[in-house]
Amino acid sequence: MGNLCGKESDPFSEPGRRLDSASAPPRQPTTASVPSQRQQKQQTPKVGGPPRTLGGGGGSSPSSSSQDDARKKAAEAAEARLQNSKKGGKLKAQLDKERGKTRVDTLKDASETERRHRDADQSADALRND
Repeated sequence: MGNLCGKESDPFSEPGRRLDSASAPPRQPTTASVPSQRQQKQQTPKVGGPPRTLGGGGGSSPSSSSQDDARKKAAEAAEARLQNSKKGGKLKAQLDKERGKTRVDTLKDASETERRHRDADQSADALRND
């Protein structure tokens, strides 16, 4: 068992020093230097200007025609997504069939599958002459 967070090297592998010798050499700082406040002030972004609504044309007041265009484009995109979701192949048809099943239908399918497994096991036992 060792120290999980400690050093792997042996602490006594380096040559030691006498107790009456000078103090240990000064250590190098392990943290990064903090930038001066003058540098921080230069890096702050400038923000200003009149308030604008999101999605506006960049002018002081967005026109109603640009809002109508945006609504029209959003509606067209929603319709396109709806049409794409209606399309589907064999996998979508199988999924819709599974979703349409009731609890009784699901239990019947599980029971039928279990019967088939039992029959296969019995026929395998018969072939082995158990």
